[in-house]
Amino acid sequence: MDKSFFKNYYTILAKAIISIDSNLLIKTAGLIRSTSENKKKIILIGNGGSASIASHVAIDLTKAAGCRAITFNEPNLLTCFANDYGYENWVKNALDFYADKGDLAILISSSGSSLNIINGAGKARELGMSVITLSGFSNNNQLRKLGDINLYVESNSYNIVEMTHHIWLVSIVDYIVGKIE
Repeated sequence: MDKSFFKNYYTILAKAIISIDSNLLIKTAGLIRSTSENKKKIILIGNGGSASIASHVAIDLTKAAGCRAITFNEPNLLTCFANDYGYENWVKNALDFYADKGDLAILISSSGSSLNIINGAGKARELGMSVITLSGFSNNNQLRKLGDINLYVESNSYNIVEMTHHIWLVSIVDYIVGKIE
């Protein structure tokens, strides 16, 4: 490989990042703000790398933006609920225990086809929560159809999709705060 690999990689990543309609990011920031102003919480959920994104953004929303945000990344919660309810149902059961009407679920799945995240979206709706989805891969993936706002990356590369999701979410935090740190 030569150094052109990185230039090509960053060009593809940059195209993915700027592909989003900024109005969707502004709308997402508004929904996060209104949820917080209504004294409700933001619950971010993902698998693998998307779980790491959820953790990072939850902390930034809490610390920098003053919004009450949480994740379900505790190993004992994940393993208990996956064991007792099945992996495909652990998110919906966690929401049943921890979410309240008016809360906001931000659900992240690179493929948009993770059953635990899709089932979580259904439970969030049932509980009267707002839903924001982040997905990639197929433009007609199931998760993309389930949110009030659906942020989609047109890519089949996990790393491009995950990095784009991460940058979009962190930029939304900076937008809410009103500055670039």
